Amino acid sequence: MQNAIRRLTIQDFRLVEEMETGIEEDYVLRIFNRLLDGNNRLFGLFNKGQLVSIAGYSLYASHYAMLGRLRSDLRYRGRNFSTSLMQHMIEEVFKMERIHWVGANTQENNLAAKKVLRKAGLHSHKILYSTITQSPSKLETGAKPWKEVHTLKRKKDLIYKGYLETYSIFPYQCYYSFPASWELFTDENLLSWSFYENEKQNRFLITKEDQKKNHYLHTIYPWDDIHQQEGLWETITADYKQLTQRTGENTYVWMDLIPSEVEKLPDYHPFELPSPWILFGISRKSWQQT
Repeated sequence: MQNAIRRLTIQDFRLVEEMETGIEEDYVLRIFNRLLDGNNRLFGLFNKGQLVSIAGYSLYASHYAMLGRLRSDLRYRGRNFSTSLMQHMIEEVFKMERIHWVGANTQENNLAAKKVLRKAGLHSHKILYSTITQSPSKLETGAKPWKEVHTLKRKKDLIYKGYLETYSIFPYQCYYSFPASWELFTDENLLSWSFYENEKQNRFLITKEDQKKNHYLHTIYPWDDIHQQEGLWETITADYKQLTQRTGENTYVWMDLIPSEVEKLPDYHPFELPSPWILFGISRKSWQQT
């Protein structure tokens, strides 16, 4: 057989390192050993014994899988190796009965990756700008911060109304969003996340700490009126200052914004706006019907 796909091990590091991917200082090489076990896996596609494409997946909340780390050897592109590898991983993931959704993220300007994901059977769900700033106070209006929510029952009520009732995409971690389900919202998670409500109790905010190389105050707000809500940015700034003091290192506010939110941002907004990310995915039910 010309092509073979198998799970990679630490012994494959040299083969991965020798691939001509065109990526300088690839983080996959830097953390290679951490991508091989626990909730992470890496797979490689070999053509006539030569490693030509790699990709992997990570499991979240025991019910979701996110594909990624797609790398191809430039000398072998255009031969559907990456698509075959992605299809293989989707099949592998759905062998785990507890997994009910598989997804992948790619930036909107990555045309090649979008083509691979669509050919592999994934569907686009949502476009998000992963915005960051170290100056959230620029959006303050001088209003009072919002009131913190402490009870688990109220937090669950807010999650249900904000995400579950509307079948929304929830930003579970920085870079990783999933279709909302109760599996994402364990009591442990809800108790560790900070919730705030405005005075009218018709808006709420979630903040939580995350780390992806840098430290982030991950801020989650399920409406597109972030520039209109008095007290919202005072609340975010207060939490951001606390986290910055605690980490003593590079720390940012992270907020995922949909295109309509970005369009409404005032000219003085403090966000960095990279190319937006597109969330692709497929549920087990849809996959079984293909």
